[in-house]
Amino acid sequence: MIRVGIVGATGVVGQQFVVALQNHPWFRIAWLAASERSANQSYGEALRDRKTGAVRWFCAEEPSADILAMPVETTSSFDPDRVDLLFTAIESEQARELEPVFARTTPVISTASAFRYEPDVPLVIPGINSHHLALLRHQQRRRGWRGFIAPNPNCTTVGLAITLRPLHERFGVTGVVMTSLQALSGAGRSPGVIGLDILDNVIPFIPGEEEKVQRETQKILGTLEDDGIRPAPFAVSCTCTRVNVSEGHTEAVFVGLSKPASLDEVRDALESFTGDFADRDLPSAPRRMILVRDDPYRPQPRLDRTVDDGMTTVIGRLRVDGVLPNGVKYVLVSHNTKMGAAKGCVLTAEVMVRDGYLGKPVPAAPGRAPA
Repeated sequence: MIRVGIVGATGVVGQQFVVALQNHPWFRIAWLAASERSANQSYGEALRDRKTGAVRWFCAEEPSADILAMPVETTSSFDPDRVDLLFTAIESEQARELEPVFARTTPVISTASAFRYEPDVPLVIPGINSHHLALLRHQQRRRGWRGFIAPNPNCTTVGLAITLRPLHERFGVTGVVMTSLQALSGAGRSPGVIGLDILDNVIPFIPGEEEKVQRETQKILGTLEDDGIRPAPFAVSCTCTRVNVSEGHTEAVFVGLSKPASLDEVRDALESFTGDFADRDLPSAPRRMILVRDDPYRPQPRLDRTVDDGMTTVIGRLRVDGVLPNGVKYVLVSHNTKMGAAKGCVLTAEVMVRDGYLGKPVPAAPGRAPA
């Protein structure tokens, strides 16, 4: 088994990492780290509110008894001999300080934006641009690290880039306009969006979100070069909003294509796209990268966010657009804390194992289930 640590283990995304990893056949949770407030307690104790006794667990799936009994430590206790890989679910300011320290010895897969835009850092969505991981070797040589930093993209970017990849591959993309209706969980619990702000309301601005989506989409769909990524040549314009939905980002997407394509051809490009998971040999890989629905009232986050355990992007309302040249338009739903965050990072780690960036997992001892 590959020993993994989770930094920020008590937060919303940290909990999603626990869910994705606690029964994983390749990875074993060996270290949990969180803030000083949570340290020196068991994970179960750290999740409990000291004043009310309420358990602050926000996932549908329950943590295992073994994980609840594990001690929570601070990052100052990090020992590279105890783990082979770190998943970090921390704010960007913390990530900017801590992740380079970890990466000197240990691979880091991060949900923070701190290093997403640096030239030697790949921004990978598994199955979409996994070949960009080759940039990690350049990063290690340039920085003198034995480990590396591999961040995942912004959760709003993920569903958009997944659906654009087959269109750009087959027809070429000339421009994209997108409006998002983003779930509350994307804001986290603290500070998040308070109930009286979002109840009976739509928040029309999410600081920094639009710039992230526009920049990251071009990097993800760009061309790998020796020492960086040449951005994709098309422009992306978006408006990002917050809505009263617990999980699952909805996006209305308008795409201009380089050449004319019928709706049947566009649909075939989307439905037949397998990324690099044709063999489906990775434990967290979706059975389908993209699912296209015919029902004009789908996709809906409540009904479609959990397809393939939240790893499939669901599209509906595929239509011709009369404004953009050779335009098509559609609505998508993508699970922001599964494929868009923790489980997407776990899938990235599986791709790294498959492609030789991480060591092969050692089977668990006979009779011993993964923790």
